[in-house]
Amino acid sequence: MAIHDAALQKGDELKGKVALVTGATKNIGRAIARSLAAAGATVAVNSRASKEDGDRVVKEITDAGGIAQAFVADIADGAAVEAMVKSINERFGGIDLLVLNASVRKQTHITEMSFEEWRRIMAISLDGSFHCVKACLPTMTKRGGGAIVTLGGMMALSGAKNRVHGSVVKHGLVGMTRALALDLAEFGIRVNCVSPGQMNTPPAGEPVVVPSPSKAVPLGRKGEPEEIASTVRFLCGPGSSFISGQTFHVNGAQMMY
Repeated sequence: MAIHDAALQKGDELKGKVALVTGATKNIGRAIARSLAAAGATVAVNSRASKEDGDRVVKEITDAGGIAQAFVADIADGAAVEAMVKSINERFGGIDLLVLNASVRKQTHITEMSFEEWRRIMAISLDGSFHCVKACLPTMTKRGGGAIVTLGGMMALSGAKNRVHGSVVKHGLVGMTRALALDLAEFGIRVNCVSPGQMNTPPAGEPVVVPSPSKAVPLGRKGEPEEIASTVRFLCGPGSSFISGQTFHVNGAQMMY
């Protein structure tokens, strides 16, 4: 079975669930939104500024028989997150699943990095995750629990040249995952982290190269967004009902912990 087919295989394990996926308009976020919809979830597709980008993903989902709607909000803005979640609750009745995927890729040496750039990365990945969790918790608890999945990265543990800010936020998300898993267990909310390795996700506007070999990865290639999406789908579903506070490294054996 092809990677794309496996991730988008029709199922009903998430039927009746509502999922919010942040940064869901391209690459891994798009793949996650489509995979959760294929599993039966109703998906709120978040984009930072472009409803048009969100609508494209929604159309892909609805064309495949799923249910989705686009919602625009910069998750670094707490008020914007509150307004978005309120709209989702009014439209779909609440949120059961939260996937914290939104992030910004920036490569800047520490000697050239401004505080404004540092703060922007922190604001989206860490502050944004805080805003989303706080806004979603009321309905998640009322609906009997749910699942939260954060998106980490190998640089959380290895570091990365020219990405001090990126390494810090990814490490911070691992800590947030573990702490939230303890805080939210009493509400039946599970929290896990998926840490992708080298992925076949080029910057916006550049074509994906297929195949994408990598000598650094023992499996001999870069991962595809759908392979991360499949892991997220599992962690949102009933098959992972006793898993919480864990980090899943999806990196083709490049790094093992």
